[in-house]
Amino acid sequence: MNSTTSILSLPEDCVSAILSRTSPQDACRFSMVSKTFVSVANSDLVWNNFLPSDYDNILSRAVNQFTLKFISSCKQLYRFLSRPVLLDGGNKSFKLEKCSAKKCYMLSAAELSLAWSIDPMFWTWKPIRESRFSMVAEVRTVNWLEIEGKIRANILTPNTSYGAYLVMKVSHRAYGLDSAPSQVSVTKGKIVKRGKAYLCDKDENKCNMETLFYGNRRNRMVQEQEVGEKVQVPSTREDGWMEIEIGEFLSGEGDEEIQMSVAEVGHQLKGGLVVEGIEVRPKHT
Repeated sequence: MNSTTSILSLPEDCVSAILSRTSPQDACRFSMVSKTFVSVANSDLVWNNFLPSDYDNILSRAVNQFTLKFISSCKQLYRFLSRPVLLDGGNKSFKLEKCSAKKCYMLSAAELSLAWSIDPMFWTWKPIRESRFSMVAEVRTVNWLEIEGKIRANILTPNTSYGAYLVMKVSHRAYGLDSAPSQVSVTKGKIVKRGKAYLCDKDENKCNMETLFYGNRRNRMVQEQEVGEKVQVPSTREDGWMEIEIGEFLSGEGDEEIQMSVAEVGHQLKGGLVVEGIEVRPKHT
């Protein structure tokens, strides 16, 4: 007797209990094995186990309460939460990682601490169509860039390796963002992980123009900061934005505060960085 036949001979509640201990991806696969599995694999008993324990709290903070009225099963609710859901007046975004059911959050620019962000001479706040949030922040001109975000470990999936990412774009008016790498860091308790990253790709023609403008000062600064270090550059996301990894951490089971920071304080004038927010999501090796 093969394994499929053995499972089919079990009572439905036993099969549901087994599936609830697998993953959303496995439950969907089981539903395609046999017609007998369809109702079991789609049952609330199975999918309720994939929902986060605090999903009632998450739903109570959702901006779009109207849509929730049309959700009639745990599987539908899971699908709803596996797409970005705006929370807390639209300043945060939440979703479940579709295959693993692990939590992901994005803090909007309005939830971050941005040095000089209230001064319209240095930053401008505006809506753009590509963003999930109502407003993004764009650097007009600063010589001191500091972006900080905070999140509590207890709202994340326990004992999970997470990465923190600055989600950003570079406008056509950008300048000075690749003149020197920024310091990136993640702090959890006494554990601090640091690195360096450029806030835009280093375009050769642009670099030559900046060398003419700033002289050898720029070249010396870059050389001093790059010796012996791996410096990140932005990568393109599926949603069209770009991101830079700020760092990683283990969520654990406590309630520590995780601090995420991007800073470039070399007093080099810069502008054109568009900040959507900081995303915290599970890391996969």
